[in-house]
Amino acid sequence: MALYSFDTYGQLEPFLQLEWLLTNGLGGFALGTVVGCNTRRYHGLLVAATMPPVGRMMMLNRLGELLVLDNKPEQTCELSINQFGDKFHPRGDKYLRRFELNDTAAWEYEVEGLRIRKEVQLLWMRNVVGIRYTLIDPGKHKRVQLSVLPFVSLRDFHAERRAGDAPLPSSSFGRKVVVGDDNLSLHVQADSGVFEDNPDWWYGHTYAVETERGQDDTEDLFTPGRFVCEMGAEATNGTPANGPTARVLTLWASLEPAPRLDWDAELKRRRTEAAKGEVVAEMNATAVLPTMRKAQSMTVHRLLRAANDFVVSRATPDGEPGTSIIAGYPWFADWGRDTMISLPGLLLVPGRFEQARQVLCVFAQYVSEGMIPNRFDDYTNEPHYNTVDASLWFIHACYDYARRSGDQATFEQKLLPACKAIIRGYRQGTRFGIMMDPADGLITQGDESTQLTWMDAKIGDTAFTPRQGKPVEINALWYHVLVLMGNKDLAAKVAESFRRAFWISPFRGMADVVRSSDSGPKPGDLPPGAVSPGAAAKAVTYWRDMAVRPNQIFAVSLSNSPLEREQQHAVVETVRRELLTPYGLRTLARSDPKYCPRYTGPQRQRDASYHNGAVWPWLIGPFLDAYLKVHDRSTDAVDQAKRWLAPLIDHLEEGCVGQISEIFEGDAPHRPVGSPAQAWSVAEVLRLAVELGM
Repeated sequence: MALYSFDTYGQLEPFLQLEWLLTNGLGGFALGTVVGCNTRRYHGLLVAATMPPVGRMMMLNRLGELLVLDNKPEQTCELSINQFGDKFHPRGDKYLRRFELNDTAAWEYEVEGLRIRKEVQLLWMRNVVGIRYTLIDPGKHKRVQLSVLPFVSLRDFHAERRAGDAPLPSSSFGRKVVVGDDNLSLHVQADSGVFEDNPDWWYGHTYAVETERGQDDTEDLFTPGRFVCEMGAEATNGTPANGPTARVLTLWASLEPAPRLDWDAELKRRRTEAAKGEVVAEMNATAVLPTMRKAQSMTVHRLLRAANDFVVSRATPDGEPGTSIIAGYPWFADWGRDTMISLPGLLLVPGRFEQARQVLCVFAQYVSEGMIPNRFDDYTNEPHYNTVDASLWFIHACYDYARRSGDQATFEQKLLPACKAIIRGYRQGTRFGIMMDPADGLITQGDESTQLTWMDAKIGDTAFTPRQGKPVEINALWYHVLVLMGNKDLAAKVAESFRRAFWISPFRGMADVVRSSDSGPKPGDLPPGAVSPGAAAKAVTYWRDMAVRPNQIFAVSLSNSPLEREQQHAVVETVRRELLTPYGLRTLARSDPKYCPRYTGPQRQRDASYHNGAVWPWLIGPFLDAYLKVHDRSTDAVDQAKRWLAPLIDHLEEGCVGQISEIFEGDAPHRPVGSPAQAWSVAEVLRLAVELGM
């Protein structure tokens, strides 16, 4: 049974706006729209991870599909749909009746009484895609000829191909065709029919989402020819057209020549390997995770499927097999911050402890100067160390792993030494001015040109949310990990300094960033709403950024809070009143002069909104944690939390079907934008859905 099903009734809208995603556990993926029209440069049937989980290349962009009924060319119908400029051609959406998504993506078409089903399967842990066409009912038609044209670009998945860039050689033999050269090639083969050579370019495919985003939006695609298969009940001489396969045509596309593959066997293998999260969750339902019911709700089942898309293979520095977490599809790789925030929801709550262990051990081996990588390079796989919070989230995730899994051996031998190295690095000082201020014990970092916190949008030397100094969530995390690691004296000092530095009032909550007065702003660089150092400060005085942002919620949501009980209540109420939406928390209060309600246009315009008004679903997690904490998880509070979480669960049938978007626009109707599938969005919704019993 399909997890998601949509009756399209031959309509283009709203199904042109709905996307689907399949992944292969390597970082590769297939992505497109429900109607089959590519609207992004990232839409394609095979985006291969050539250096898992990165090195991603767009191999097979789309397929052209033509049906000739009863040997009458005048009755040719095309199932595909493409956009050229402001026109759509052909219009296969008019024949589309249903779309389904589960382990495969499937489309059912009806053409003059004929019914045909198309399915796409991405092989697990292999850069191979299968496409199967099944003639469900030929209707009144005696003969049905199906022609399938592969369209390729063989390019970096961030780029676009133009016909004049470089030649794409092709060669065919039997039912196989190869496009490319020794450096990169796509092998496509069919299990029936014949291949007819006819190399050609189709010019001017338009990607509407890239148009809106101010990116290059036009691409030329190459086709080497077509696979032709007679699928009807009779051939011209009255004998079956293709013997026992007359009603089924299967194509396989891969980076290397693939051995003969069996559709059903590969699908079974995928279900066995890719569904480990759900299997383990059921096994641990009563023993380890009392809140994970054996009879999982459809909500949890759907979220577990979504979570599995982000769990990918990454070798350790010594070449051993390992696991990592892709931050989002289609364009993100495995980012340290996103991985550590996502890990509890994606791996620990479902009980996937072995994979969680691998993730943490991989990053532990990359600790350098007290830091874990913020990201790995898309092309070289080299780690980049440019974040202040990822290392603190790593410590949080390590302790959560030890608590939930009971694996003290791994924690003591491999993870704790990395945690100690991070604390040591932060106390002594490390890259980008990240260090503990000895005067108050708080962590300071960065300058006006850096973007080291999760609010990291930057173009050139312009950081759109400059937060140099002492950010509130960084120091809430700092206090939290000090308590976890038993550093009581320093933790007590940090708690006292934290309250003195960040607390404003019961109505306003906390400052977003502070800076000690001796490192405060120069004249004229105070942002709107900022105030000068307070006269009431004792040992250290602070300049404060008064912008109302969601970062203060972590001072309550983390299990160790430096705030008094009344202050925690005030922070939760401030965030609820100023920032809560049906899809998460805004990154800036609407009353702020810098508030940007829309996320559209060129990158500079979008980045200005990214953390200055956009709604982030992952923040619903810490908000609900904090809300439930200050209300002692009362029955009323739990019921309210379920109501606040429900719109994000409903969103699984919007945007990218079966996934949760990276961000939403700040003003209603809160259009989903950014990455259509984001790891920490899914992770936090899954974590809360399980804990709340939804």
